Amino acid sequence: MWLYDERGSRLYEEITRLPDYYLPRREGEILRARAAAIASHTQASMLVELGAGNAKNTRLLLDALESARTLERFVPLDVSEQTLRASAEAIAAAYPGVSIEPIVGDFERDLDLLPEGGRRLIAFLGSTIGNLYPEQRASLLTVVADTLVPGDAVLIGVDLVKDVARLEAAYNDPQGVTEAFVRNALTAVNRELDATFDQRRFLYQARWDPEHEWMDIGFRAQEAHAVSIRRLGIELTFERDEPLRVEISSKFRRERFELEAARARLRVESWWTDRADDFAVALLFSEPFAGS
Repeated sequence: MWLYDERGSRLYEEITRLPDYYLPRREGEILRARAAAIASHTQASMLVELGAGNAKNTRLLLDALESARTLERFVPLDVSEQTLRASAEAIAAAYPGVSIEPIVGDFERDLDLLPEGGRRLIAFLGSTIGNLYPEQRASLLTVVADTLVPGDAVLIGVDLVKDVARLEAAYNDPQGVTEAFVRNALTAVNRELDATFDQRRFLYQARWDPEHEWMDIGFRAQEAHAVSIRRLGIELTFERDEPLRVEISSKFRRERFELEAARARLRVESWWTDRADDFAVALLFSEPFAGS
């Protein structure tokens, strides 16, 4: 939530246009090729998007579902109210026959706010699921599976493990946009929690962690110092070179993803990749309880 305030959301949109940040382009390539098949298979009357942002790639799904003449409702859920409102207004203008029902909320806590009725396709795009730790992913997938009724489906975009140099280049752009995006989280915490993070005392760092197969994104303290977070009554002390993680971005292998899904009683029915095998989109359905 600290990353995606109004300024953070704008910076992230800049990131998606950077040459080395391939994720949205690869996902868009897959959806352009497969959206019609997804629409035909799911016959969804309601498209739900978790962490919707500007919903750029989502429009490929909206177009396909509208062409299939099944789409009635679009429900974007996002933590950034301003971005959500702007996106919902633009989509409402582009799809006048579709009911747009935006929800301001956190997809880890507010899935109970999702409406029911009809056949739902719940989309979680952009490899946003990779920003969650494994235990968080397990919890989210379980909650999503528990919300499904027969006929519902889930569509998840995931970034794949690949050459380390390409991964690190995607989060260390020479223009410094990604660094500005991550630093904005400290600015937001200073503002919202009356904290005293001094940007000059932290060096930006985004590196590959081969053990966990994720990008570790954050800072390293350039000197020993203390930070107060007054609204929480917390005093943090940093040693020189001590890391401060802001987020992770996990990268996936198909086998691991299918295992995580199966543990949440979700079955991967289709798995599509782009031509370069950089990114994948998975279509999932719920598995019934054993013996049911």
